[in-house]
Amino acid sequence: MADYKIQNDVLEVCVNKKGAELVSLVRRKDGKQYMWSGDAAYWNRVSPVLFPFVGKLNGQRYQFEGTWYEGIGQHAFARDMEFSLISQEDGEIWLQLESSEKTLQMYPFDFAFDIGYRIVKNEVQVLWKVHNRSEKAMYFSIGAHPAFLCPEEGAAESCKDSYLLDLHTKEDSVQSGELTEDGVLGTVTKTLPLKNGCLELTDSLFDQDALILNAGAIQQVSLKNPEQKEYLSVSFDTPLLGIWSPAKKAAPFVCIEPWYGRCDREGFAGDLSEREYGNKLEAGQIFERSYTIKIAE
Repeated sequence: MADYKIQNDVLEVCVNKKGAELVSLVRRKDGKQYMWSGDAAYWNRVSPVLFPFVGKLNGQRYQFEGTWYEGIGQHAFARDMEFSLISQEDGEIWLQLESSEKTLQMYPFDFAFDIGYRIVKNEVQVLWKVHNRSEKAMYFSIGAHPAFLCPEEGAAESCKDSYLLDLHTKEDSVQSGELTEDGVLGTVTKTLPLKNGCLELTDSLFDQDALILNAGAIQQVSLKNPEQKEYLSVSFDTPLLGIWSPAKKAAPFVCIEPWYGRCDREGFAGDLSEREYGNKLEAGQIFERSYTIKIAE
């Protein structure tokens, strides 16, 4: 049972306190579910937020101003912490995580992190506000990790084969970075062929873990069923995009992940301020970004 529910005439959205995680997205007219269930047999999460790091750090550690911070888990801590409720209306909810003695041991900045969900017709706007309450510049990454059913709920198919991921591009291929066994970005880049702008999904596509794309001109990604009918799309304006499903598990979902930041590159040992694709937020400033999930009416 989710902690909070908001809705309009088209959609019902459920959110948990833990991680301010979106755990259900249902079309009300027929009860169709679009989010993964969180079954631990494949993956026990649904839509975690990645903050203040996206992906893994080299050796699970980083340095800032000469101090090393050790034992930092993948995607850091926000996804596993309880957010407090700021406000809730019929079609909108806001939750907040504030820095604490616990977070300061892992991340030396005073911050507040607000996550909002707003329903507009058949869309869910996911809203982020990062407040720097420190007296110095703050460095961070932030990303989304929503898992959508694929095959779609009610489909006869039991695997992702014949499903498409439309990248809405005129290119005939995209380049993806490849992760090492340690989960950081290696030197290998692979070329993924596209057909009419679409990536053909298969269960084996993710055998070497996530695809990491430079988003560039890609600002929308849509899931299409074998009849090439779009049933869900994600719109964003991020420099990076992750696409993931658990390796070698034939899991019935795919994650579409807009990222402002990514994992370390193999061998990186510089200061936090030098991380590729990191974000710098001056003292007292607010970083505001969003992405949108749209379902077929």
